[in-house]
Amino acid sequence: MESNLRNAIFTRIHQEFSTFLWLALQVQHSSALIPWRRLEIWNSSPSESARYFATLTYMDHIFTPWRYSYITTADRASSCIFCDRAPAPNANCENDERNLVVHRGEHCFVIVNAFPYTSGHVMIVPYQHLDQLDKLPAEAATQMMALTQRVETALHELYHPDGVNLGMNIGKAAGAGVAGHVHMHVLPRWVADANFMSVIGETRVLPEALEVTARRLREALHS
Repeated sequence: MESNLRNAIFTRIHQEFSTFLWLALQVQHSSALIPWRRLEIWNSSPSESARYFATLTYMDHIFTPWRYSYITTADRASSCIFCDRAPAPNANCENDERNLVVHRGEHCFVIVNAFPYTSGHVMIVPYQHLDQLDKLPAEAATQMMALTQRVETALHELYHPDGVNLGMNIGKAAGAGVAGHVHMHVLPRWVADANFMSVIGETRVLPEALEVTARRLREALHS
């Protein structure tokens, strides 16, 4: 009898503590649970709480601390890094190798990201200094997508990734490092490529030098 009572007490304590711990996490991340629902769970039984949060989908977070040095210095630049490297189709071409520019088109160019997430991370950039995609002329937007397709093909041939990320961050609030000059990111991804060094050690390990990445992509895009 005493043993059954003790087990029942321990079970109840465990249920209450689990509910409290879960609620504490929700309060910390208040956007995950609106206030009236939080109060409803406070007033419900442990079993009802368990049924609710057992079906709740948690939000994952991806941290990229290795990009901190870039993000914290981007606003301090006195000029646009893209305009400095390729202000026009035929301007500053002699420095393309040093500037990691791997291809020039009529309206857009391709440049290796100097602070990459993965080896092969490049950007497709229009020559025109515009901060929104809807301001980009149709011919430039069309070439941007065509170059994105060519780069995707090249990345598959060179790196054999499990997937490819394509995306644009338009505006500082959206995470744009160079908010005033719209550009498309293209980068290869592999399953579990965010490993211990990245997540815990805050260090990104890249198996390939940027210059090697630029040379390989330059050759692939001009073959």
